[in-house]
Amino acid sequence: MPDPSAALLIEGVCKRFGSLQALDHVSFEVRQGEFFGLLGPNGAGKTTLISLMAGLSRPDAGRIQVMGHDVVADYRNARSKLGVVPQELVFDPFFTVRETLRIQSGYFGLRRNDDWIDEILHHLDLTPKADANMRALSGGMKRRVLVAQALVHRPPVIVLDEPTAGVDVELRQGLWAFVRQLNRQGHTIVLTTHYLEEAESLCGRIAMLKQGRMLALERTADLLSRPVQHTLRIRLSSGAALPADVLPVARATSDGRVAFVLDSADEVAACLAHLHASGVGLDEVELVRPDLEDVFIAMMQESAQ
Repeated sequence: MPDPSAALLIEGVCKRFGSLQALDHVSFEVRQGEFFGLLGPNGAGKTTLISLMAGLSRPDAGRIQVMGHDVVADYRNARSKLGVVPQELVFDPFFTVRETLRIQSGYFGLRRNDDWIDEILHHLDLTPKADANMRALSGGMKRRVLVAQALVHRPPVIVLDEPTAGVDVELRQGLWAFVRQLNRQGHTIVLTTHYLEEAESLCGRIAMLKQGRMLALERTADLLSRPVQHTLRIRLSSGAALPADVLPVARATSDGRVAFVLDSADEVAACLAHLHASGVGLDEVELVRPDLEDVFIAMMQESAQ
């Protein structure tokens, strides 16, 4: 049964563009206060789904609700509960940053919103650029303004579509600190990103899409516990040599070590035991555990078989 209190409800959503089935019966819920990841390769349907959430187009089948408001039947209330940071850099070149945010506030019927605008500008390091014209900003600064625009009406649900694409490391860290703060304050965050280390560190649950279909919907910790190949890296002692029977599966690394890609922790133990029994001296042993990127790649490859 769907949860009526869900921040975001996606139920049986389908969307076709000509012969392309962009979304095929996609269903999931995002609970209030969650930090949720929506992942998938290019063309998976993520941006199409976000467009449907925002009411920019309508699903062919299924329904979407934002804080209990249907995005088609109750568009105005649904849209007021949602803030979207789009992937594309879209801006009006004739206004300053502050004017842009005031205009955005007006779309939601908000007046005298400058105190909140000032707070957003501060947290996104935009205060020095508040009176600068939008066309004079760098790409990274323009992306900050897109984030600010999504937040001017204090929406309970915030969708971030590749918010750090083309953004420098310093801004990325500042942005995530601010978004974490919003999440702690009760805002629901939905994130799409190609930086999977961001999703791994930020998101409690993750949905994976491929070619418009749901591939997985799991807690991040459960995804990371899936059986995925491990990488064992060793550094041989001076004068040591590998046994001939392991040479076909060993590869040299750029830093002078040797790496083995193994299917399980048991194979790691067996490999080390074999090297020890063969009298191979080791100066260094490192087991590189699979991260979310490893899991993502493995799942995409499995689904293609």
